[in-house]
Amino acid sequence: MRRYILRRVGQAVPLLLFISIISFALIKLAPGDPVLSFVTPNMGAEDIERIRQNLGLDKPMYVQYLLWLKNVLSGDLGYSIVNHRPVMDQLLERLPATVGLMGTGLVLSIIIAIPISMYAGSHKNRFFDRILSLFSYIGISIPSFWFGIMLIYFFALKLHWLPSMGMRTIGSDSILDIMKHGILPVTVLLFMNVSVYMRYIRSNTISQLEEDYVQIQYAYGSTTGTVLRRHVLKNVLLPVITILGMSLPELIAGAFITESVFSWPGMGSLGITAVHGLDYPIIMGITMFSSIMLVVGNLVADILYGVVDPRIKTMR
Repeated sequence: MRRYILRRVGQAVPLLLFISIISFALIKLAPGDPVLSFVTPNMGAEDIERIRQNLGLDKPMYVQYLLWLKNVLSGDLGYSIVNHRPVMDQLLERLPATVGLMGTGLVLSIIIAIPISMYAGSHKNRFFDRILSLFSYIGISIPSFWFGIMLIYFFALKLHWLPSMGMRTIGSDSILDIMKHGILPVTVLLFMNVSVYMRYIRSNTISQLEEDYVQIQYAYGSTTGTVLRRHVLKNVLLPVITILGMSLPELIAGAFITESVFSWPGMGSLGITAVHGLDYPIIMGITMFSSIMLVVGNLVADILYGVVDPRIKTMR
């Protein structure tokens, strides 16, 4: 196992390097000039060029990338072009808000999706299964920003039950206040995630119930509930593990649209602000954090495959 992990880490290094090159190039080739945000009507061409030199934007693109890479390898993600604060400090400030929001949404989505999807799969084409399928199609089709705006309109503006934006009420630091602010954005994440997860889990449950080992258990007198809990669940967990591995980057990058709609002070809203200001150090920091988490997520998923199904470990 240790050799396998070391091999995967070694394979991830060139992948991360490739991702950084492509991301850096795309940011630099994007239309716009971050220097323009500092320009005032009284500035001349020499003043603008001096700003460009101070920001290090006068050098060729490959030189800028090599300087950035050198700093990253030494543990320095650089400084924001817009507010001149260290990138690492800003990421660490926003990280708890994003992890709290995305982690809650992810855990609740899995807890809700697994039992109802397995029940729907075991009652294929019945009333409950058809209702869940309709719910899933609606959840996949509706844009998250529209759903978030509708929740704000009804529950915040009309009913005044919940706050419409932000993470805290001014002057309040209670956990209950944070939970109230998180209900609407978590609801958006739940609606979208559960709709997607149900498709995978339901279809896998249906396919597993058609396997011979399930029919043998029925022949031994096992009930449907017993078969689902003791036998089908283990095989259904495999796609869930894949989903969890692919979802780990979201714990870092956050949900850009959801955080923007609800003004949630996380990594997603920070990334949107950075994109608008062409703040490439922030964008690169979030991109690399997400890429590392994707590699870690895939590695964790592979390890968990062997835990859930020992046959995968022997075939590796």
